[in-house]
Amino acid sequence: MVRDLEQYSAWRQGVVVALQQYQGWLHGAELGDAATEQRLARTLARLADDKLSVAFVAEFSRGKSELINAIFFADYGQRILPSAAGRTTMCPTELMYDPAWPACIRLLPIETRAENLSTSDYRDNAAAWTMLPLNLDAADSMHDMFKQVSLTRHVSVEEAKRYGLYDENDPDMPVTLDEQGMVEISLWRHAIINFPHPLLKQGLVILDTPGLNAIGTEPELTLNLIPHAHAVLFILAADTGVTKSDIEVWRKHIGAGAGRLVVLNKIDSMWDELRSDAEVDAEIARQQEHAAHMLALAPRQVFPVSAQKALVGKINNDAALLAKSRLGLLEQALFNELIPAKKDIVRKQLAHDLGALSGAQQAMLGARMRGIVEQLHELKSLRGKNQNVVAHMMRRIDIEKKEFDSSLFKLQATRSVFTRLSTELYTSLGMDILRDHVHEVREAMGSSRFSSGMREAVKVFFERIKQDLLVSEQKTAEIRDMMEGMYRKFSAEHGLTLAPPMPFSLDRYRDEIADIEEVYLAQFGAVTLLTTSRVVLIERFFDSIASSVKRCFKAANADAEAWLKVIMAPLEAQIRQHKDQLKHRLASIQRIHDATDSLEQKIEAFEHSQAELEQQKARLTELAGNISIAINAEFVALEAAA
Repeated sequence: MVRDLEQYSAWRQGVVVALQQYQGWLHGAELGDAATEQRLARTLARLADDKLSVAFVAEFSRGKSELINAIFFADYGQRILPSAAGRTTMCPTELMYDPAWPACIRLLPIETRAENLSTSDYRDNAAAWTMLPLNLDAADSMHDMFKQVSLTRHVSVEEAKRYGLYDENDPDMPVTLDEQGMVEISLWRHAIINFPHPLLKQGLVILDTPGLNAIGTEPELTLNLIPHAHAVLFILAADTGVTKSDIEVWRKHIGAGAGRLVVLNKIDSMWDELRSDAEVDAEIARQQEHAAHMLALAPRQVFPVSAQKALVGKINNDAALLAKSRLGLLEQALFNELIPAKKDIVRKQLAHDLGALSGAQQAMLGARMRGIVEQLHELKSLRGKNQNVVAHMMRRIDIEKKEFDSSLFKLQATRSVFTRLSTELYTSLGMDILRDHVHEVREAMGSSRFSSGMREAVKVFFERIKQDLLVSEQKTAEIRDMMEGMYRKFSAEHGLTLAPPMPFSLDRYRDEIADIEEVYLAQFGAVTLLTTSRVVLIERFFDSIASSVKRCFKAANADAEAWLKVIMAPLEAQIRQHKDQLKHRLASIQRIHDATDSLEQKIEAFEHSQAELEQQKARLTELAGNISIAINAEFVALEAAA
C-alpha cells in the first residue's frame, strides 16, 4: 500500500512540476492574465491539498481497529490503534497528517453536542479542542495516548438526552443503565490524530468510526465523513455473521457502489486443527456466500480475512501466516478501488483545466501574431510610396485608434450593468440570506416540538435554498450572456480573436444540497411520530445540515467572487494589447514619415518579432504537451503495476 500511494504521489508531483514550469514560462513571456493566474493557482492548490480518505465502519468487536493496523501500520512494528475485546473506539477518529500541527491528538468534548454547531463548525476553532502532544520516541506512551478515543463517562439520562445519546423509546436502552441509573457515553465527540506516518504524509486520511448506533446519532458521520470517503470498508465478523443492525446500516448509509467493500473478518475463529484445510475453506466460503446474500452482493464482493493474523504475519515476517490471513486480496481490491478511481477524477479535471488554459494562451499569441502580420503588411506596402501615401496611412491608423477608444467608453456602461448584476448575485447567494433561513428553521423547531412542523420547517429550508441557487444561476447566466455579447462586439468591430468568457456553473453546489437533503430524508422522511428523543436528534441533525449548507454556500461565494474578478480579464488583456499595437503602428509609420527610421530596418525588426512569436507558440505547445504527458503517463504505469 505504501508503494501504491508513493506512485500516486509521484504522479501528482510530476503534474505539479509541469504546471509550475508552464506558469513560470507564461509569466516570463507576459502571456498570463488574471483568469489564467487564478486557474493555475487553484489547480495547484487542489493538487497540494489532494487527500485519499478511507472509512472503516462496523459494530464494535468486529476487529475494525485491528484491520486498520494490519493494512496501514504493520510497518510500524506494533499496534498504532488500541485493539481489544469490546469497544476500543468510542468517538469518530480521523488519522491524518497536517504539517501545520505538531504530532498530537485533538479531542472535541462531548458537551459540544448540546450546542447548535456541528463538528465541522469546530474544526477551525482551536480553543474548542483539547490537544495532547504525542511523544514519537516513546511507543508505549504514544499507544497509551491513543486510548483516549475509548474513554467514557457516566451521565444522567437527561444529560444524555440533551446530547441526543439516549432514546427513551428504544426498548434496549434501559438495560444500558448502570445501578445508579446513569448512561455511559463517550468522553469525546470527535478525535483527530495528527501523526507523521509515511502513508498519512502521502495524503491518506483514515476514519475509524465507533459502533453502528453512532452513525445514526452523529450527523457528521451520516452527512459528511462517510459519504465523502473515497473508500468505505464495511466490516462483519465471521463468528457473528450479518446482524439486523448490519443490514440496516448497509442499506441506509453505505450500500453497494464504487469504493464500497465488505470485509468478513476473524476467519481465524473458524480455523480448526481437527478439520482439513479444504473443510475450513468450505466453511469460510459458506459464510462468505451468506453475508453476500444478506447484503444483496456477489460473493466476490465480500472479502474473508483475519486482520489479527495478518498483523502478526507482517510484523514477524511470517509469509505463510500472512497468506493464510487472506489480507492480500483485500488490499489489492482496496488499491484497485481507491487510487485509480481517485486519480481518474483528478486526471479528468486537470485535462479540462489544461484545455482552457492552453486555449486562452494560444488565442493571446495568435492576437500578437496577427498584429505583427498586419504591421508587416502595412510596412511592405509602403515600399516605393511617397510621403503623401505614408501620411494617409497615419491618418487611417489614427482614425482606427479613435474608434477603438470610443468603444472603450461603451465598455464602461457595460461595467455599471455588470456591477449591478454582481450585487444581485451576492444577495441571492450571500451568507446573510442563509443565516436568515437557518434562524427561521430554528424558530419553527422551537414552536413545533413533537409535531410534523419540525419536518415541514426543514422541508421549507431546502426549498428556499434551492430557490436561492436557482436565482443565483439565472444571474450568472445573465452576466455571462452580457459578457459574451461584449466579447463578440469587440471581436467583430476590431478584429480581435477572443476565447469565450470563463464559464461558471452552480450545478456542483445544487448537487451537494440535493445529496444533503437525500441523507436527511433517509433519516427522517419515513418517521411518522417525533418523540422527545427524535426531536433532540433532528435538532442535532439540522445543526449538521446547516453547517454543510453553510460550507457549500461559502464555497459557491468564493467561486462566484473569483469568477467575477476574472471574467473580464481576457478581454481587458486583449484591449491593452490592441491599444499597444495601434500606438506602435502609428509610431512606426510616423518615424518612417519623418525619415528617422529606415523602412527596411523596420520590416526586418518585425520579421524578427514574428520569428520569436513562432518560437513562443512552439514552446507553449511543448509545455502544454508536457502537462498532458504528466497527467497520462503514470496512469498507464499504475495500471500495469496493478
